[in-house]
Amino acid sequence: MKNSILFLFLILVIYSCKTEVESKTIPLEKEQAHYDWSAANVYFLLTDRFKNGDVSNDTIINRNKETGKLRGFKGGDFTGIIEKIDDDYFTDLGVNAIWLTPIWEQIHDGVDEGTGYSYAFHGYWAKDWTAVEPSYGTQAEFESLVQKAHDKNIRILLDVVINHTGPETDMDSVWPADWVRTGPSCTYQDQETAVSCTLTDNLPDIRTDSKEEVELPEHLVQKWRQEGRLEAELKELDDFFNRTGLPRTPVNYIIKWVTDYARETGVDGFRIDTVKHVEEEVWKVFNEQATIAYEDWKKANPEKKIHDDAFFILGELYGYEASGGRKYFFNDNPVDYFDYGYDAMINFGFKRHAIAPYKELFKRYDGFRDSLLLENPKDPAYFMNYISSHDDGQPFDAARERTFESATKLLLSPGMTQIYYGDEIARPLIIEGTQGDATLRSVMDWDSIDKDLLSHWQKLGKYRNNHSAVGAGSHHSLEHDGPGTIFARWYNKNGFKDQIIAGAGLKDGSLTIDVTRVFKDLTQLRNAYTGTILDVIDGKVTVQVSHGIFLLENV
Repeated sequence: MKNSILFLFLILVIYSCKTEVESKTIPLEKEQAHYDWSAANVYFLLTDRFKNGDVSNDTIINRNKETGKLRGFKGGDFTGIIEKIDDDYFTDLGVNAIWLTPIWEQIHDGVDEGTGYSYAFHGYWAKDWTAVEPSYGTQAEFESLVQKAHDKNIRILLDVVINHTGPETDMDSVWPADWVRTGPSCTYQDQETAVSCTLTDNLPDIRTDSKEEVELPEHLVQKWRQEGRLEAELKELDDFFNRTGLPRTPVNYIIKWVTDYARETGVDGFRIDTVKHVEEEVWKVFNEQATIAYEDWKKANPEKKIHDDAFFILGELYGYEASGGRKYFFNDNPVDYFDYGYDAMINFGFKRHAIAPYKELFKRYDGFRDSLLLENPKDPAYFMNYISSHDDGQPFDAARERTFESATKLLLSPGMTQIYYGDEIARPLIIEGTQGDATLRSVMDWDSIDKDLLSHWQKLGKYRNNHSAVGAGSHHSLEHDGPGTIFARWYNKNGFKDQIIAGAGLKDGSLTIDVTRVFKDLTQLRNAYTGTILDVIDGKVTVQVSHGIFLLENV
């Protein structure tokens, strides 16, 4: 039945596209301007590890104790990211969104979690949500980064952590008992033992379940007073709680502080950490306030906004897989976090599924996408695939032995994509002498780039960015003898149409393809991988397959 419906749908799509395809091609400029979050090509980076553009902020906070390998600050900052935006590094990769790890001020001292003494270079140990981490730069520099990205039609996702503070140290006070719990440790037997607990022994857990109003922590009051901004911060808090009617509970303070980054900087969305460790009703309030904050920014900055899309919410629901649909199961208790304001979840299953042959992988992910959309068409749910990440110790290709395959499978699969910084240059994921996740977080080596591999990622990334059909189109396998797969994808959403034919995992060399199923009556096509213009003769083109792929598009 499903095959019959798909066949019928393809006939209707081809018929509906016929007059437009015969009369004109889709301009490349229009394809580049069109944006669909469900097909986004996201570049994920750790600010401290990406590029050091301003050495003057490297030691602005004294963090000079000896650390475990790759567990100290290395100098990466906003200025370094801006340099690569200006150099079109992201644009050349076809990246249309950048996800940065949390940017607020981190604890000043460090701790040893059993993997060597470590500072908070990664951004996940908050000291003060209202201030930017000085080692990264200033808020003004971050706002410039956002604007520079927007000027290149690149959106910004800011990483968010609201369920825990940074560790207590000799220099960093523990938050009051009515703000945080310091035990018990999470055991993950059910939802309760994943929420009302601490992730690790040294990370005080915010009492997100508390209904009691609390005073500001004294250490935060004193910090703001010393910095000369206490009065302004108190006034903002009064305005927020008066405007929203929310009680002054611990989590609502943090909701105010975090959503201010959308209101003040114009970031386009949040990537939210540790989704399952916070009550879903809290996420509903948080996501509503984030959306309101972003709309406030757009109203205040009409000349700066680059789109009218709603604020985007991407979640890290650890262990979530697109194959399971919308719900996440705490044993027998399913929770649909998409019902609480989430637009997409990171898909932890792709690295395992990517072992499959191309044809099987693409068909499977087309099915995952369709199933998610059909579960609740009025509230679409999306997923983001990755091959490596900052805290996944079992990536698809840890030894970097299948780098071209990694790019092809990731960037041509249905769904959103996450390029982890250095995937495109084979940055090593196995570093001798490191312990734990430090091996995944080495410094980007700009002097050691595999140009052939980078070019491969760039061509695939630009193709994905230029064609919404790649990530969000309806997939159909075309007849093909031999290894690999040839496929077509059609996209038709909100009045925008797009279609492509591509091949992956093929034998290099010359290959003749019938294109009439998609590109009827056109006289020329382009192979976006080689840049070659191809004549269509009797409904067929002869392409040159290189690195196992070809990428056809309208000229």
